[in-house]
Amino acid sequence: MPSVPKSGPKDVFMHLMAFVALYVSVVSLIALLFQCINFWYPDPLSFYYESALSGIRWSASALIVMYAVYVGVSWMIGKELSALPEKKNMKVRKWLTYLTLFAAALTVIIDIITLIYNYLGGDITMSFFLKILTVLFVAGLVFAYYIWDLQTTADRKKLKIFAWVVSLLVLAAVVTGFVLVGSPATQRARRFDQQRVNDLQSIQGQVVNYWSDKGSLPRSLSDLNSSISGFVTPPDPETKGNYEYFVKSTLNFELCANFNQASLNQAPVPSQAIYPNYAAENWTHSAGRACFDRTIDPERDKIYQPAPVK
Repeated sequence: MPSVPKSGPKDVFMHLMAFVALYVSVVSLIALLFQCINFWYPDPLSFYYESALSGIRWSASALIVMYAVYVGVSWMIGKELSALPEKKNMKVRKWLTYLTLFAAALTVIIDIITLIYNYLGGDITMSFFLKILTVLFVAGLVFAYYIWDLQTTADRKKLKIFAWVVSLLVLAAVVTGFVLVGSPATQRARRFDQQRVNDLQSIQGQVVNYWSDKGSLPRSLSDLNSSISGFVTPPDPETKGNYEYFVKSTLNFELCANFNQASLNQAPVPSQAIYPNYAAENWTHSAGRACFDRTIDPERDKIYQPAPVK
């Protein structure tokens, strides 16, 4: 029986790096596929497009970097194993391989528990079943590869073909994520639009406060500027132009802005401003010039004012 070589610092480093990169890659791949499923089959009770797109960006970024690290380090380990086949029996390699199998099994168990919990909470959707299949499929690939790799009679050529197929699947997942998210230019345009909505929400709150204090709507947005509160009407973040404001009646006003893209979701967008009375206003917009008609409710929006001192 050939002697098993001892593990040196280089062997420990290389194998630890490979397996850590594998763990992060598997978690990122599952997260990426989950967010893609959420995007294709949105749950009206708990889905937000911006959150899903952010999750896709993070998962795809981690997957690209860590899977590249895993492939590169595995390639270097493979070269050493070809030169010294007895290194395949190193303890550090076997320990980490079995630890990987354990982590994969634990991941499957935890994910299935979570999915069953959501199922019992009413998540009986196509998204639910696709997520179960995703976890089982990804974990199954990890199990199949490393159990196969542990066998002394494993065909290295077939293992390489298997690894290439998995790499193509990972690439397909990343490309799908990029297609859903859009180009960096698209994302920047969307961020400008979100800032426009935030600005309009802030201006709206200041208009309501102005009406509550003075009993009338401001004639122009410049009337909202205050050296005491420090509020200055924000300009368009991209063009630096002014937002449009129109007084339509004693209680009715309109705010307008030019947007790069249409809203991703067609449901009311929760307000980011600090004015709770308008937390459920609809900020859905189309591409181009969009206006938001607002009517003040005197009973709801009147802020308590102390009686003047005589």
